[in-house]
Amino acid sequence: MRGRGGVVLALATMVAAALASTAGAGSSTVARTQAVNCKGQLRIGIITPLTGGAGFLGQEQLSWTRFAVARLAKGLGLNVRVVLGDTPVEKGAGEGLVVAQKMISDARLVAVIGPATSGAVASASKALFAAGIAHISPSATRTSLTQGSTKEATAAFFRVVPGDYIQGPTDANYMVDKLNAKKVVLIDFQEPYSVGLADAAEAVLKRRGVTTIRQSTSVNTTDFSSLVTRVPSDAEIVFFPTQQPADAQTFGQQLLEQGKRAKVFGGDGANNAQQFKLNGSYVSNFAPDISGIASSKALIDGWKRANPSATLGSFGPPAYLATQVALNAIKRACDAGKGTMKTRRDVVRQVKKVRVPISILGGAFRFSTKSNDPLNARFYIFQIQSNGTYKLVG
Repeated sequence: MRGRGGVVLALATMVAAALASTAGAGSSTVARTQAVNCKGQLRIGIITPLTGGAGFLGQEQLSWTRFAVARLAKGLGLNVRVVLGDTPVEKGAGEGLVVAQKMISDARLVAVIGPATSGAVASASKALFAAGIAHISPSATRTSLTQGSTKEATAAFFRVVPGDYIQGPTDANYMVDKLNAKKVVLIDFQEPYSVGLADAAEAVLKRRGVTTIRQSTSVNTTDFSSLVTRVPSDAEIVFFPTQQPADAQTFGQQLLEQGKRAKVFGGDGANNAQQFKLNGSYVSNFAPDISGIASSKALIDGWKRANPSATLGSFGPPAYLATQVALNAIKRACDAGKGTMKTRRDVVRQVKKVRVPISILGGAFRFSTKSNDPLNARFYIFQIQSNGTYKLVG
């Protein structure tokens, strides 16, 4: 990511990454090759933005990760503790590597939930792969992490949600088929998530004959009035794939202030009813509203008891599923080694073998045989109502 003082930030990230790659190199090597006794306490890391503009996302994922460990680990015969790794989006993608390197040196840390953002995955995946650590993201959607000739992530990376290769076309086709869009403005924030999603949506829009206008700004932008000024008066939609929902709210309000008629259409990063609540706007997300899934009621009730002040959102349930997959892969690795893993890479080998007959997201879960993506996953589209609630419309 580049923001105010982008060159300084980029250099700082490079220096931090270089230091992280050498600091503790000896202990990392030992951890990578060391056998792990499954009878002792094992650790799972979570790499997500716990603070900053996307902190709501990370806190929700953390609460569901902890809930999954508390609910499932003992029944699998495992003693597991969750280790936190904060990657504020404002610090840039390189923070994923910095946090990952700290976790790698812990020989009893055998899996990671996350990284949460696509940029952090691209930054950290090679180091985690070299250490033999499976990393399972509940929210990183960039297509090139798992697909294409030059994948940005490694074979140790998995995700339980679909990627931009589904979200971009889903959003674009909805704009054309349901909203009759003829002119769409797409804005990216000069970081992997928004660029990848905007690219995917724009390709479909162009193919379907829609006029597209592309704008780009820093992830640290807080005043969008100059961008709004360049939105044509006849544009029906502004595609705004931010990871900071308060920015989507600000942008939409500034559209109204300048008399523009375009509706804001956000991606999963904008999906937060407390921060983005502009009537008539749209968001898409990789997870449904699980409050309507009967088989998930007991899980929701248990999570609410453990988190009485928290609000049910869309980012937490996939983290529960990712943790469930990780715990079952660890169990399989421990059983295969009769109580001992030869190395942490034993968990990586077991991840794609995990099946969840009844997923918290509804239906059965398994991975595709063609990639480390979920099989038959989809995106959901919501419209914001006058009372701020999100109504499923597609």
